[in-house]
Amino acid sequence: MFHIIWYLIVGFIVGLIARAILPGADHMGLLMTTVVGVVGSIVGGFIGHLFSKPSPDAKFHPAGILMSIVGAIIVLMILRYIR
Repeated sequence: MFHIIWYLIVGFIVGLIARAILPGADHMGLLMTTVVGVVGSIVGGFIGHLFSKPSPDAKFHPAGILMSIVGAIIVLMILRYIR
């Protein structure tokens, strides 16, 4: 249960950072910012896993938060393109 809450908190922070890096007229609320951050974390984790795999005893990928922000920026750009 605590992992889900942690994912949502980190997703919200990553979504805020991505929206600050890529400014624009995005009319998103708290929920959509969190969704962008969580989906961006998944996309960033997938991209990071393609380039280097973490060691088996590692709890997280070394470039985790940076790749999460990159993934959230990609998701934000896709959302802008769709709209």
